[in-house]
Amino acid sequence: MKSLYFRVFFITVAAILISSLLGFLLSNTYYHVKLKPYNDKKLVVIAEQMKQYVEKVPSSMDQYLQNAAALGYEIYLTDGQGNDRFYGREFRVQDLDQKSRDSVLGGKVYHGVAQFPNTLFITGFFDNRLRNTVGVPVQIGNQKYALFMRPDVILQFGELRTFFALIGLLTVVMSIILFLVSTRYLVKPITRLSDATKQIAQGNFNLRLPTSRRDEIGQLAGHFMIMSRELERVDQSRQQFVSNVSHEIQSPLTSIQGFAKVLAERDLSQEDREHYSSIIEEESRHLSLLGKQLLLLSTLEQGQEALNKVTFSLQSQIRQAVRVLQWQLEEKELLLKISVPESIKIHGDEVLLMQVWMNLLSNAVNHIPIGRTIEIRAEETNSHHMIYIRDTGNGIAPEHLPFIFDRFYRVDTARKHSSGRTGLGLAIVKKIVQVHGGHIEVVSSNDGTLFTVALPRM
Repeated sequence: MKSLYFRVFFITVAAILISSLLGFLLSNTYYHVKLKPYNDKKLVVIAEQMKQYVEKVPSSMDQYLQNAAALGYEIYLTDGQGNDRFYGREFRVQDLDQKSRDSVLGGKVYHGVAQFPNTLFITGFFDNRLRNTVGVPVQIGNQKYALFMRPDVILQFGELRTFFALIGLLTVVMSIILFLVSTRYLVKPITRLSDATKQIAQGNFNLRLPTSRRDEIGQLAGHFMIMSRELERVDQSRQQFVSNVSHEIQSPLTSIQGFAKVLAERDLSQEDREHYSSIIEEESRHLSLLGKQLLLLSTLEQGQEALNKVTFSLQSQIRQAVRVLQWQLEEKELLLKISVPESIKIHGDEVLLMQVWMNLLSNAVNHIPIGRTIEIRAEETNSHHMIYIRDTGNGIAPEHLPFIFDRFYRVDTARKHSSGRTGLGLAIVKKIVQVHGGHIEVVSSNDGTLFTVALPRM
């Protein structure tokens, strides 16, 4: 399989050759269409001037025509009786037919240059044929002659033709050499990116690529580095997630196994048996909740496809969530303020969004002291529904605030299960809001915590 380096090089060389060929063909076409008639007309004028001089001074005809040939012309003079004279360099092909000779001897002008056939790969200007000439009649006394002439290209442009051919050849050779170097410069960072992808495939995300270039290759390297860091973060998150899930499952399983063994092997009082059985039930319930929430997170990862969207009243849904938590509010003597306009209609998954309000309200109820206040407020902007849930608790410590939406993160570092919580609630809340095209933010201080949920309007 050819490498990218050789592919680019061969394509470049092919482009040079094809463009050179097309340039030649277009130039040749331009000569045949535009320059050939003009060149024929110009040569006829020169031939007429030669004719006038020869007819005026016939005694110096040979000397004059020899001098004209020396100045850069090929000349053929014939009387039609077999007396043919050539002046200057010999014609490569003597293919002038008798009909053309007789026509000029009869007094007509021969336009062989203008009538030269169009050929793609032969430039008529350089084709040294006798029929690629112009001819004029010459009358010296009673003798008629036919004078045919064309420019001696080699004599007129020999050095220039060599000069321009050398320029063209050197241009092609130098271009190929420079393309060899520049192609390596172009392909080298791509080769580095290819090697980097292999390292990423092997799990090595600690890569460093040069990103100083300002072109598309530099941008690609920069984006690749961003992707590498993101993959590293995702991989670390995955490992942390597996570790957390293992921990969350292992801890209740250990408790269940231990207390089940105690129940099976020891003579216990009815009170102890009921106590151990309640612990097993509580840990089983915790495992069941953990499984349901992990399944929900997995479903939410599918994005919009997992949603069953309908249009419903936000006010009625908030009131329904409050009714579920009514006994907890009364138990802690919390004051609840609701300011949600009846006109606000949400288009989304009603079941999932209920979990958002239940989770945020439940967190507020569980974490603020007795006798404090919870406020729920909503408003509409041009593009979003804004829902604010504020409490007057003691707030969240600044060191915990950036991580509260992470999976399994708890402010309680002891990871107690007595609360029945898994540490997935806010992660699920954030994911539900995101799959609805919205976002959630939190600010907190010693005066309380404010969650802001923004959902796009229909």
